[in-house]
Amino acid sequence: MLNDQELLRYSRQILLQHVDIDGQLRLKESRVLIVGLGGLGSPVALYLAAAGVGELHLADFDTVDLTNLQRQIVHDTDSVGLSKVDSAIRRLSAINPEIQLIAHRTVLDEDSLAAAVAAVDLVLDCSDNFSTREAVNAACVAAGKPLVSGAAIRLEGQLSVFDPRRPESPCYHCLYGHGSEAELTCSEAGVVGPLVGLVGSLQALEALKLLVGFGEPLVGRLLLIDALGSRFRELRVKRDPGCSVCGSKHA
Repeated sequence: MLNDQELLRYSRQILLQHVDIDGQLRLKESRVLIVGLGGLGSPVALYLAAAGVGELHLADFDTVDLTNLQRQIVHDTDSVGLSKVDSAIRRLSAINPEIQLIAHRTVLDEDSLAAAVAAVDLVLDCSDNFSTREAVNAACVAAGKPLVSGAAIRLEGQLSVFDPRRPESPCYHCLYGHGSEAELTCSEAGVVGPLVGLVGSLQALEALKLLVGFGEPLVGRLLLIDALGSRFRELRVKRDPGCSVCGSKHA
């Protein structure tokens, strides 16, 4: 049940017919893994904590650097040098003491990542490198857990939802294959802060839709964001029957 403080805290959200009391209870009972607490993971963590997701599992092995603060809004100047997980826990606890926060402060190898994914209902990939995204995708496919994936660099962003529970859903590997050896990071190519905030906020929204069960998630669709021209474009994405990751999952 929701206590009086929770009813008041989430009252504006509960007013929505798509959420109501039942939806808020589903959020309270949900467990979510956020991989990466940087530019994307910051708004994701803040909004999911504020929305009342009952258990947030926070994974990041990095520490807060001064260069992070231009876009990683869950951290502040006093957090420089701290573990990003500890910095985020401090902030999220202050925003919502009603939720549980589970820390993963070290690099997740294949076994620990599989265990972390198996322990939750949904995963958000907020990482900044292809190898991590591939590993997270493979773990989600193996565990049958939905994955909300976002990316942003320079003035361009992307967002999609991969849900192995749905036979028609592609996985991350269906879309991106083995990636590119010329992959750039924000530290090399740059990124504008509000763009990662936008992509991360949309990731949080997709997570809420999946957890509560309303709206149309971005399954089988890739949302492309052009911040320079303030334009959004959507591409349809099909599952690859020959995909080396999910091809045999629905065979």
